[in-house]
Amino acid sequence: MSGLFSALGSLWTWLSTIFDPLCGPAGLFTLFGQNTMLACGDTGWGDELAGGLKITIAVSVLTLPLGVVIGFFVALAQQSEEKSLRLAAGVFTTIFRGLPELLTLFIIYYGMQILLQSVLAKFGYDGPVEINAFAAGMVALAIVFSAYCSEVLLSAFKAIPKGQYEAGDALGFHRARTMRLIIVPQLVRISLPNLGNLWMNLLKDTSYVSIIGLADIIRQTGIAVRATKAPFTFYSIACLFYLTLAVISSVGLFYLDRWAKRAEVHR
Repeated sequence: MSGLFSALGSLWTWLSTIFDPLCGPAGLFTLFGQNTMLACGDTGWGDELAGGLKITIAVSVLTLPLGVVIGFFVALAQQSEEKSLRLAAGVFTTIFRGLPELLTLFIIYYGMQILLQSVLAKFGYDGPVEINAFAAGMVALAIVFSAYCSEVLLSAFKAIPKGQYEAGDALGFHRARTMRLIIVPQLVRISLPNLGNLWMNLLKDTSYVSIIGLADIIRQTGIAVRATKAPFTFYSIACLFYLTLAVISSVGLFYLDRWAKRAEVHR
């Protein structure tokens, strides 16, 4: 089994190298950045910037589904008949919508270390404990994202007529099946524009993970600036990275929204 995972890891590394849009065989830095500060390899900073872009994309893409799932269940709790669930959901959204994202990141990153160290100390382990920066950043951003996402989904839930739930009951569906086949498709269609805005914010919020040592676009750009004393060049490239991600996301969201509303188009 370990051999299989090793082979898959090697395959992924090879594919990511071949199709790297910046430092691959046909990458922008490979074709146009030779003999400059943007060259790939030991002579330039192309590899580092490309790696930072990959980290930013990875954090964003992995945070999104986690945040949506947490936000979905928080939205359900906000509508629950159980008062304690509504109260807990309200406290959750109030706290993490009110705290700055950077402060939330610090609390998760350092708080998880303290908590884990306290738990391990009870089992006789007194050594240092360090939480993976990628995991901590992803969890912190997912929690913040979910707090806003829950409000978007709650509004979408309220926009769905109660007759839709009654239709599921009339068809003999269980609550879960009604949710999956009738409610969730409408929920996606209604909430998609606002979720798209949250995604755009998430792309920008990933820059906070550089504070805890994760080598994203901002951190790699900062290192390159300090080494080369060329801040305008590298910060301009960082701007282009984020703008490119925003444009690609906008196009993708446009077609996703069009797909979600395909039934309305054919009416």
